[in-house]
Amino acid sequence: MSSRPPKIPFVNLSLQHQPIQPQIVAEIGKIIEQGDFILGHALAEFETAFAAASGVQYGVGVACGTDAIALGLQACGINPGDEIIVPANTFIATVIAVIQAKAIPVLVDCDPETALIDLTAAETAITSKTKAIIPVHLYGQMVSPRLLLDFANRHDLIIFEDAAQAHLAEREGYRAGSFGKAAAFSFYPSKNLGCFGDGGMLITNDAELAKTMRTFRNYGALSKYLHTEIGTNSRLDNLQAAILNIKLPYLEKWNRDRNLAAQHYNTLLEPLKDKGIVPIANHSSSGHIYHIYAIQITEKSPIDRHTLQQKLAQEGIETGIHYPVPCHLQPAYQNLGNPGDFPHAETLCQQILSLPMYPGLSNTEIEQVVRAIGRSLNC
Repeated sequence: MSSRPPKIPFVNLSLQHQPIQPQIVAEIGKIIEQGDFILGHALAEFETAFAAASGVQYGVGVACGTDAIALGLQACGINPGDEIIVPANTFIATVIAVIQAKAIPVLVDCDPETALIDLTAAETAITSKTKAIIPVHLYGQMVSPRLLLDFANRHDLIIFEDAAQAHLAEREGYRAGSFGKAAAFSFYPSKNLGCFGDGGMLITNDAELAKTMRTFRNYGALSKYLHTEIGTNSRLDNLQAAILNIKLPYLEKWNRDRNLAAQHYNTLLEPLKDKGIVPIANHSSSGHIYHIYAIQITEKSPIDRHTLQQKLAQEGIETGIHYPVPCHLQPAYQNLGNPGDFPHAETLCQQILSLPMYPGLSNTEIEQVVRAIGRSLNC
């Protein structure tokens, strides 16, 4: 009787945490002994280190990536009623943050090959009220900085990068977060650099913007009990910052491991393109950090995505969908568009499937995944 192959999870955080667990435990113990929990030394150290690693001068830790966008937009001078261009193919947090900043999200379609914002479509969305564009560096691949800078210069727009999935991603000589006026990151546990809860950061080269952001996150106060702005409570706490500090030196290697895993997937999946299995295109070479490894199950496939996902699950292979419903078709946000308005985003939501991807994913496991896909397609 043959034994079943081992299960392959969608994400396996234990592979990166186990080797550094003693460091993490020791650092948490130190913070507990010191009682240094909020706006403390570990946070300041991590803000400086992550900003430097991203190629900018200032980092401001906040409670989550959504707050990093919402508060960051306000710090950039976005006013109520300003229009901001956002891709329809993004996690809903991008849209929520724009609305929290009292601005108006204006959705545009995505490129069908990369799933990134389509700047040609964005051209048609410009109005006299347009003040900014939020490129979402989706799946770990940056939107072209060269094209974005040209676009923003021609239309006098702020570039605010949503880099929640792109920690230390690179393209055209830039790192994610280094070419816009500001950028937002999320440190949700499953991100390439994740903490043990929620966490986020805004990074920028603008000293005044960073100062304003620090005020906004701390009740609108630069000094205790003196509130110069209408702020909120959104601070990355010291325990999470300490964990992220320990993990940061490993991030570049973890990103390389993901990119190598993606290359192996690409090679093995090449023969399946005629069967309708098409990986999302990489236009960034080794700069793509593959937070997500996504494929499309196109109309050429003999089976649909749901069937393929079920068949893989039966073989112990977990998968995900990023994202099953585009923003304008979400029940709470149907005012942002109608069915058919953003056809590429709508097609992707029907076809996209995310395969297992994490540092430590072995070639043997990747081969197991691809063989299972082939069996599911009867090829």
